[in-house]
Amino acid sequence: MNAVAETYIELAARIAARLESPRVRALHLPPAETGTGRDAEFCALELEDGSVGFSFLRLDDAERRLRAGDAAHRCAGMTALALARGYVEDDPAVKALGFAAINALSQSLFTRARWVPPESGDPLGRIEPRAGEHIGMIGLFPPLVSRITEAGARLTVLELRPDLAGEHAGFRVTLDPGELAGCVKVVSTCTVMLNDTLDEVLDACRQARFRAIVGPTGGCLPDPLFDRGVDALGGRRVVDLEGFRKTFCAGDKWGGHTSKYAILNGHYPGVTELLNRTR
Repeated sequence: MNAVAETYIELAARIAARLESPRVRALHLPPAETGTGRDAEFCALELEDGSVGFSFLRLDDAERRLRAGDAAHRCAGMTALALARGYVEDDPAVKALGFAAINALSQSLFTRARWVPPESGDPLGRIEPRAGEHIGMIGLFPPLVSRITEAGARLTVLELRPDLAGEHAGFRVTLDPGELAGCVKVVSTCTVMLNDTLDEVLDACRQARFRAIVGPTGGCLPDPLFDRGVDALGGRRVVDLEGFRKTFCAGDKWGGHTSKYAILNGHYPGVTELLNRTR
């Protein structure tokens, strides 16, 4: 069993016990006919208290399986914990739903504990690239590339797709995790939390002085990541639920109904404190 996934299931159980087993109100999938653009790459799991957790759909055949299995109908009314337990499974659809449930439970805990993650408009998770630095990126995320190269930093991107490997304009894509060894800062997409590569890639860049994981699906508790040496977790939380539902379900851009944040290691109360605050 994947170690970090097992830890997150344990945390989900603690949250569910304290919050009296939150249930799912709805699973939102982007309209099938709008399947282009980054806003259509995620599903959103909404709990009855209005908390929302995201998960990435474009790994393996997760999206097809969720649509074919009428997941939205089956999820309604289930406990979030029951779905969260699927995060340890191999089925990509079950795993995606599990991660969405863990994110939703985490957001629910933040709200009940009256703790708001610090807002941050920095999509790089506070890595602050500087001229001459060697920056690592785990998972090619094109919108972030120019922010790094324009700072004068050298960029190496670790990917799983062989068709992307090689030299590109201003950066290099590699399939070899060993090429991250010389990076002083590393930013990773949250995909590593769904494809079971988190521990492997963190080990590959263990010499980096700052490591961040970012993305809309970074809505989980950061505790297991901080325990592994991650310095920042960047995610999103829904701040306008009605507006979010309307735009997401219509296939329109929904980012304006969310708030981006970054949680820094050392500036976070910890799950035990958050649980205590809900009493």
